[in-house]
Amino acid sequence: MPPGAPDASAQVVITAKDVSVRFGSRTIFQNVSFEVRRGEVFVVLGGSGCGKSTLLRLLVGLVPAAAGEARVLGVAIDDPSREAQEKIRRNTGVMFQAGAMFGSFSLLRNVMLPLVEFTRLPADAAEWIARTKLGLVGLADFADFMPSEISGGMLKRAAIARAMALDPEILFLDEPSAGLDPITSAGLDALITSLSRDLGITFVVITHELQSILAIADRVIMLDREAKGMIAEGDPRKLRDEATHPTVRAFFRREVMA
Repeated sequence: MPPGAPDASAQVVITAKDVSVRFGSRTIFQNVSFEVRRGEVFVVLGGSGCGKSTLLRLLVGLVPAAAGEARVLGVAIDDPSREAQEKIRRNTGVMFQAGAMFGSFSLLRNVMLPLVEFTRLPADAAEWIARTKLGLVGLADFADFMPSEISGGMLKRAAIARAMALDPEILFLDEPSAGLDPITSAGLDALITSLSRDLGITFVVITHELQSILAIADRVIMLDREAKGMIAEGDPRKLRDEATHPTVRAFFRREVMA
């Protein structure tokens, strides 16, 4: 486990118990159970089509569970009460795979949106906070740029800044390194690690990028399309060196399965 990683006694902030998701008659995954501890970088990995992004969407309330229960900060994600949904919304942030930035808004206005929508802060205070968040991700000098005027890596950073606008305890990142060159990807990995270490943010990261997994993850779970569920959990370095499950071993060692 990387230096500074949370120990096993750290407070649990996310739980999933026997969670299943189905679309019609098609089962995406079933009986998935895990816990995420405060301050750790928790990675959901696996091959294409195994349900990684679907699991993220379930945890942020965009996809319903067909069975089982998931809780974020002690609140059932399917609790419809205003109080429950407000607690989850104010304490979590999400970066979707494509960034989901508004193309007609500057980076500054994009990052200000959650502050305008969910707080009563005056405009100058919201702008100051948004500029601070852009500074944290290395984009202080790009606040007035439009999303179309910056690189893919910068766009991912801007999306993380927006996800951080409300000072959430938990950040969900969907494929943050997808489509990035190795140097830019390594820079994003370093950003995630520093935000976790320096600010105590809990990260749930969806990825299949092996180098990023080994660079940032404290713990991982692995989903598998054929098994329709979870086939491994633990320290990714230990799984790489000691896994006996053929799919897990092939993933971490980049082997072609027979």
